Amino acid sequence: MSEPNRIRVVIVDDHDMVRRGLAAFLKAKADLELAGEARNGKEALLVCEEVQPDVVLMDLVMPEMTGAAAAKLILERCPNVQVIALTSFQERELVQEALEAGAISYLLKNVSAEELAEAIRAAHAGRPTLAPEATQALIQAASEGPRPGHDLTAREREVLALMVEGLTNPGIAERLVVSRSTAKAHVSNILSKLGVSNRAEAIALALQHKLIT
Repeated sequence: MSEPNRIRVVIVDDHDMVRRGLAAFLKAKADLELAGEARNGKEALLVCEEVQPDVVLMDLVMPEMTGAAAAKLILERCPNVQVIALTSFQERELVQEALEAGAISYLLKNVSAEELAEAIRAAHAGRPTLAPEATQALIQAASEGPRPGHDLTAREREVLALMVEGLTNPGIAERLVVSRSTAKAHVSNILSKLGVSNRAEAIALALQHKLIT
């Protein structure tokens, strides 16, 4: 049975030692409680639906399903949960993905036990906590403007993926069951939106900025 007023926490991390360490940390805090554990995003979704925790400590880089993807699904199905991204990585793309997925906080794993405890309490109260590195990444992203390809439509991303595969306009038209003129128009729009002059530059930009999955 859960004790009243305790903050119930689920730990999601693919490393056993990390989960054990976090579980021991939670047990040492009178107001925190371990509600469950998961080794990847898919498990996390099942565990959260079952135990309905208050806060999830979510690793971001995991097999099966990324932490950001898991966070988005968990928050759709368990809207009262708060997700804290807890990771070793501070890349801008990861920070943005996690926060766009709905994570309230972004912390690095070198955070102190007291800082983590305070972040859990803050998240439970609806207050965000960002590691300085995460804040810096967001400031940098804001100063640089939108990412290349941010305005591509779903269909244009599909066409871009086929361009990366090496398909010509007729090949794209055949694959998508559209006219050649439609395929050509999509390619022209993609080049224009990416600010490039040819297919090779578009493909290079797509790979560099991971515009396709």
